[in-house]
Amino acid sequence: MAERKSFLIRIDAQTLDLVKEWADDEFRSLNGQVEYLLRDALKRTGRLKSPAAKPPAKDDK
Repeated sequence: MAERKSFLIRIDAQTLDLVKEWADDEFRSLNGQVEYLLRDALKRTGRLKSPAAKPPAKDDK
């Protein structure tokens, strides 16, 4: 798993409340929802490159 870092975010109360409700609707934590939204935005804009496909595992039989 990638290294996790923390940071402080300032956000208006209405936006925070709406994201909290959204997180609850999707059974995620607030932090998980924010991370999901950021990663989704990065994917949609082509900024997050998908990791290279792993070669198939070999059987050691």
